[in-house]
Amino acid sequence: MRFSRRRLITGMTAMAAAAGGLATVRAAQARYYAGAVSDHFDGFRFIDPHGMPPKGITEMMRWMSARAGRTPWPVSVPSPYADTPPARINGPALRVAFFGHASLLIQTAGLNILVDPVWSQRVSPIDFIGPVRVNEPGIPFDLLPRIDVVLVSHNHYDHLDIPTLSRLAAVHRPRVITPLGNDTIMQAYDPAIAAEAYDWGDRIRLAPGVEVTLAPMRHWSARGLLDRNKALWAAFVIATPAGSIYHVGDSGYGDGFRFREARDLYGPFRLAILPIGAYEPRWFMRDQHMSPDEAVKAFADCGAEFALAHHHGTFHLADDAIEAPTEGLKAACAEAGMENGRFRAFKPGQVWEF
Repeated sequence: MRFSRRRLITGMTAMAAAAGGLATVRAAQARYYAGAVSDHFDGFRFIDPHGMPPKGITEMMRWMSARAGRTPWPVSVPSPYADTPPARINGPALRVAFFGHASLLIQTAGLNILVDPVWSQRVSPIDFIGPVRVNEPGIPFDLLPRIDVVLVSHNHYDHLDIPTLSRLAAVHRPRVITPLGNDTIMQAYDPAIAAEAYDWGDRIRLAPGVEVTLAPMRHWSARGLLDRNKALWAAFVIATPAGSIYHVGDSGYGDGFRFREARDLYGPFRLAILPIGAYEPRWFMRDQHMSPDEAVKAFADCGAEFALAHHHGTFHLADDAIEAPTEGLKAACAEAGMENGRFRAFKPGQVWEF
């Protein structure tokens, strides 16, 4: 295959972004977590007994070498919405604000919970290379209410945004609940980040009537090329007076086992929050990111009453066009005969109140 200058630069950029320079060399020697061997931890790296290992460097380069033909995104796609959240939502009411990509603010029972918050302009180990946002967060950082808890599902840069966590620690001092090993990454950058690391199945009390449980999901972790699966990844089951919320940060669908397992162990769910984007090309993304039609299957499998889509429309992470996830979701819902409004996809700044 003949490589153009653009393809060469694209490939080198991807390598640099994935590797993260000297930090990755250190990461190869470092241990994020030390604990007992289990069915999903071999003493050094985490595994999903029902999942698939991440693609290797050869497969990544094959994908990157073909990306010049992918559908381009616009440089800027401003959202027509912006949210100014209330200070608190008390009692059994539930308010969920989507402010871009995978970031949400959940308010209920007097508690303010951020999930996978990202206010950075790029999701990359290098601040001038890598995916850049095409719309501003739907909630300006300075308009946040007092944040009590932050949930971080795994350590990929579009979910674990260290500068944002450090900023939150300085202003709000929230508890940060995350799977095993991610606390090491956070506190190495800023010891003020109050990270608490837990395993699959652990249940944590957040406030009277509000608990979060870490549940398995079909994914993987890395901050570079040499630290793969040294930190755990997880879904969150948030039990509230308004009902339980099943949040899945990133996940492949597989045969749907993890979603049926969550239903059986932790259901019923009032709301499922499911990813729908960064799914092309399927040969590369299938085991780590669901397509919209798979998200509809996951919604059915987990048995939730309603679903909210995320992981779309802000960062160009894969080969799907910017509107493909939401258009695909609409088509998949129609094909499944699903009632309008049960599975929604928002733009940054939109809010769902229960």
